[in-house]
Amino acid sequence: MSSLPRSIATLSVAALAASVVGHAAIAQQPKTLRVAMHADVRTLDPVWTTQTIASIHGNMVYDQLFNLDSSLTPQPQLVETWTVSDDKKTYVFTLREGTKFHDGTPIRSADAIASFRRWAARRNAGKLMLDFTDSITALDDRRFEWKLNAPYGLVIDTLAQVGSPYVMREKEAKTDPFQQITEVVGSGPFVFKRDEWVPGSKTVYAKFADYVPRKEPASGHAGGKVVKVDRVEFIWMPDPQTAQSALINGEIDYLESPQLDFLPMLEATPGVKLVTHPAQGTMGLIQLNHLHPPFNAIKARQAMYHIVNMPDYLDTVAADRKLQKVCYSYFGCDVPMETDAGSEVYKAPKDLKKAEQLFKEAGYKGEPITILHATDHQYINPATQVLIQQLRRASFLKLDVQAMDWGAVVARRAKKEPPAQGGWNIFITGTTVLGSSNPATNTWIGMGCEKANVGWPCNAEFEEVRKSWGLAQTADERKKIAVDLSRRIYEQVPFVPFAQWLNPVAYRADRISGVIPVPSVPPMWNIERK
Repeated sequence: MSSLPRSIATLSVAALAASVVGHAAIAQQPKTLRVAMHADVRTLDPVWTTQTIASIHGNMVYDQLFNLDSSLTPQPQLVETWTVSDDKKTYVFTLREGTKFHDGTPIRSADAIASFRRWAARRNAGKLMLDFTDSITALDDRRFEWKLNAPYGLVIDTLAQVGSPYVMREKEAKTDPFQQITEVVGSGPFVFKRDEWVPGSKTVYAKFADYVPRKEPASGHAGGKVVKVDRVEFIWMPDPQTAQSALINGEIDYLESPQLDFLPMLEATPGVKLVTHPAQGTMGLIQLNHLHPPFNAIKARQAMYHIVNMPDYLDTVAADRKLQKVCYSYFGCDVPMETDAGSEVYKAPKDLKKAEQLFKEAGYKGEPITILHATDHQYINPATQVLIQQLRRASFLKLDVQAMDWGAVVARRAKKEPPAQGGWNIFITGTTVLGSSNPATNTWIGMGCEKANVGWPCNAEFEEVRKSWGLAQTADERKKIAVDLSRRIYEQVPFVPFAQWLNPVAYRADRISGVIPVPSVPPMWNIERK
């Protein structure tokens, strides 16, 4: 039997060694999920702002006490067990054992309490719950007691809502809620990689190796948050067409908010799948500044109902009629608290002469109305263009349109100075129908004056009625109060809703699996590469 020549044998051994090394290198490459979200991560504090992208970031790096499952039922997350007294005024919560922050320190009751208090200072649902709270006391490192002054029935619902209290270390949680935190040490399944963060380009998260997921299967935002990739990269693509092309060409794996005009193209692309959740939906908002003229006067705010024509927005941001809904409910449509009570003025034919009369009665004398126009946002940009067109038809209004990116809008909308000193009069934003679906969780209807959300509506009587909704014992009682609140909202006009629409998520089903459909704030756990 002849043997191979020595040179060939040597080459064969070398080739085999190179093959082994090559396979080992491939095996060592991190499994990376590349995602395009609807906006760039510019703010690292999900409490300081109501930005959805900040909530998505918060969802990656922080855990919560409770979360909603796929049926929107509250389930414990960091909480292991809890008890409620017979009079429904005392709750005792016990945290799961072995949970850690990203610096390795244990998650304690003191962290959970401080995190709730900071969150509650910026969210209507939290403020409402604090009104019914006598005390929150740490009994030990894993147990804390919550004493109420009345049998408030929304304790668990409040703690479980999307964007509910993100559990931070007590150190960060004691930061003034109106100031942004500067250090991100999370409690959730992903670690924020600050050294790889490039605002305007890329945000990177790595799997937290010491995260302890629950044992239940993943469901909605609840259950076991099992991370099945090594890294997640949020790639910022301000141009929607570029993002769509990137998904079609396989350059990204997941597209959170595809432009609705391109859905037929995505549906026809082999390997691409579109998914929605039954409760998914976005509500568009025209936010008015109640601190400065002209919208500090109620008649100027009411005049907007005679100018804004809702179908124009829908045909622009969601041209597919299957995805759009003309909805005059401030709590959203297709939800238990849906009501259009008080909407007659908004539904009526547009009347620019009536609008002009109301503006004059409000004291308007042709001062510039400053509109913040986010030109890089998938639906806010075209919606703002529609608003500008509608306001220009009201020729008596003088507009000061200031174009900027969405991050700049978010920073500027927090300013209370007059428009001429860097403030604003109007900007467009959006919120989830789920988050707006009842008076307690709807952040934007709050009229708590200085403590209200940006825009700062102010009406103490409304706030008292809103509190009563949380104490109502039956669904019929709550609905009756919701109808009353709707009439009051239409009178006070904290903002003007302009549309409700569905926006599916698109992903490469030929490359990844385990995508969890949710109404908003998409989770990145449970997803794995094929």
